[in-house]
Amino acid sequence: MSSCDKMEGDMTSNSSDEIDIRYTELDDARYLRKWLDDPSIIRWFPITDEAEITDAVQRWIGFSRYRCSLTAVKEGIPCGIATLYLQPYRKLAHQCEFGIIVGSGYRGQGIGSDLLKNLIHLAKTEFKIELLHLQVYTENPAIHLYTRFGFTEFGRQPGWIKELDGSYTGRTFMEKYI
Repeated sequence: MSSCDKMEGDMTSNSSDEIDIRYTELDDARYLRKWLDDPSIIRWFPITDEAEITDAVQRWIGFSRYRCSLTAVKEGIPCGIATLYLQPYRKLAHQCEFGIIVGSGYRGQGIGSDLLKNLIHLAKTEFKIELLHLQVYTENPAIHLYTRFGFTEFGRQPGWIKELDGSYTGRTFMEKYI
């Protein structure tokens, strides 16, 4: 059973009894930093150097103070984080972008699914979010996860990122009413 089961009632983990979903803690930043230092992971994020990684970690983990970020833990070790980027304005509070990351050694174990399921529940029940959306590299295999959860594409930007080699990478915008 996950820690969030105790806190939120309906948050659960389906992949295995070994996965615990809990609120993100400030100390989880060291794991996020480690994952963003992994070339197989950072390739899916628009950051390139140590200063950008530091900024991304601070921004991502900073949302933990609002209890809108969840961490998946396996055998006592954080293995993924999903965060709602809450809007500070009332007219926008019904919708929210989110980010999700799973450590490379933990992929294919249902952790991303567990995190996303629990994040959707948290968004709907605790923050009264009606629309979740995200942006993802057009070639990112995580698009299959989002599609499986009912997210649909609503736009593309082919020249979103100019890579260091001069090539361009596109992004896909996806959304889901919850």
